[in-house]
Order: sequence, then structure tokens, then C-alpha cells
Amino acid sequence: MSDKTAARIAVLADTSLQRHVLQQALTGNGYQVVLNSDPGKIDQDSLAACDTDLWLVDLAQSEDSPLVDELLENASAPVLFGEGHAPERHSENYPRWERSLFSKVKRLVGDPTAAVGPSLQALLDEGQRPSRLNLPEALAEAPLQAGAPARQVWLLAASLGGPVAVKAFLDALPGGLPLAFLYAQHIDAAFEASLPQAVGRHSQWSVNPVRQGDQPRCGEVLVVPVSHELAFGDEGQMLVTERAWQEPYSPSIDQMMLNLAQAYGSQCGVIVFSGMGSDGSAAAAYVKRQGGEIWTQRSESCICPSMPDSLREGGFSSFSGDPRELAAALVDHLAAQCA
Repeated sequence: MSDKTAARIAVLADTSLQRHVLQQALTGNGYQVVLNSDPGKIDQDSLAACDTDLWLVDLAQSEDSPLVDELLENASAPVLFGEGHAPERHSENYPRWERSLFSKVKRLVGDPTAAVGPSLQALLDEGQRPSRLNLPEALAEAPLQAGAPARQVWLLAASLGGPVAVKAFLDALPGGLPLAFLYAQHIDAAFEASLPQAVGRHSQWSVNPVRQGDQPRCGEVLVVPVSHELAFGDEGQMLVTERAWQEPYSPSIDQMMLNLAQAYGSQCGVIVFSGMGSDGSAAAAYVKRQGGEIWTQRSESCICPSMPDSLREGGFSSFSGDPRELAAALVDHLAAQCA
């Protein structure tokens, strides 16, 4: 998202650590920080001159601030009081803190992932058919019935920049692999129906909406519902529940990872592509304990690297690459299982 479309946020916090964490969190979630200051070091003229869509105030050391009082009385933009002292970025409490903060921020100034839906048109207009990886002999000779229930299911998880990356991954991937994919993409529900065609139009993989009560099947990519949580029955059948995903993410990649790892254990994997924030980090340890793989898109190839970066920094990612390299690694990984 460009600075012209990103919501502008002004931060007033009275500790340098809190200002640093808020700066990282806001920019990592797609917002533009136009001011980040100690309220004791800014005057009323600077306050009045700041052009912002939201004031985020987080005071740890002083409850009374004349400047904040002035802001509350005269600010034209909304004022949001923060969540208090931020936990360490890689602690188990950080994702909860981040979810709570951005649930409120998004209600006040909108969700930067709103840019994902309109970006699909460029993929629909794309005419070039990229080259595809070869299917290794070990996999080509393995008995595989396309459409058979998949024993192995991998989650493709993405946010801002995700459709471009996921399409490149699927374009490179040969058919005939013994697994199914689920695809969880942060996107406005109004564009959900356009997603399968946009990412699958040049692929050998069938990209479809989830089928209630059916199992994931070899050779297909199933788009995780945006509005309702996807769970699994005892036999691996997909169950679209009445529950909405936990805010602020739709779908919640953390929850989808938990549900998948609980159902498939060591027969699941997760590839996290371009995206904002740290959705996925809270569930990563559970996926690893269950024996699942976690891979990430390399930062330089991401439109927004925050989501894969958070998993790498937490020590959860065992492989990183651009979308084509991720596809090649997965083909090799599956071929090794057949050897």
C-alpha cells in the first residue's frame, strides 16, 4: 500500500521503547506514521499542524498531560488510547496485544488489506504464462489419483501482496503432487469470489471454494472462507462454522493454522507469503510441535514482508525463498518422501 492510500497515524508515547514498538507495529500493518513523539517534547503549534487520520496516545509514565488534554478538546481526528506497555515482539503475549490494538485501529481508520481486492484485476489481465517446474520421476511414477482425499494438506497464508506471490507459486508448481492446499488470504469478502480465477488461471491446480463436509483432495487449492471459521471433522472433512474469525484478521491465519495442525498433525505444512502484521506467529509453535513444516517467502520478493519476517525472527521458519523457489523446494520435499 502506498503512503497516499495508507491511513496516517500520529503517535504520542512517553517512552522511547513504546514509540519504537508502535512504529514497527503500525508500519508492519500497513499504516503511515506521520508523527511519533514524546508529548513532553512537542508544542501546541506542532500538534495543530499535524495532518493525521488518528491520534494514538500511549502514556506509561504520566497520567496527566496538558498537551493530551488539549488534543482531546480540539483534535479533528479521533483519539485512541493504546493498549499499554507492549510485550516483547517474540513473546507469546505480543500477538494478543497486537490483535487488540489493531481491532480498534481498523474500526477507526479502515483496514489496509482493502487494497488486496482491487489488485486482483492485474492478475486477471495478465497474459504471460510462466514456465512450470518438471515433475520428478519419483512422483511421476507414484500411483496418484487426482481428486482422491489428500493425506497431506498445506496452508498457503497471505495478506497484502499475497495474490501475486501465491499465483507465482502455483504457476511454477507441476500437477500430479500428492497433496492439497488451503489458501487463507486477508481480503475483503466482496472480492472473495474473484480470488480462485485470479490466482489459478495459468496453473495446473484447480482453485475452488471450500466444499462443506468434503475432504481436501489431491490436485486442488481450496480458498478458506473470509467470513466464517473453517474447522475439520474427525475424518478430515471441512466444516464451515457459524463462528466469525477472531478480529482483526479475516480469515485468521493463526486460527486456521491451529485447526489444520490439530486435524493433520505431521501431515500438514504452512507457507507464509507476503503480508502485513504477525498473523500466524501465535500458532507457529503449535504447528511445529505437531510435526508440521513452516516455510516463508523471502523478504526481498515480498510486497510487504512483515508477516513472513515475524515467523523467521521467531525461529519458526525452516526454509525461505521466492515463490518459485518455494515451489521447487516443495516438489523436492515430496519427491524425497517417495524415495
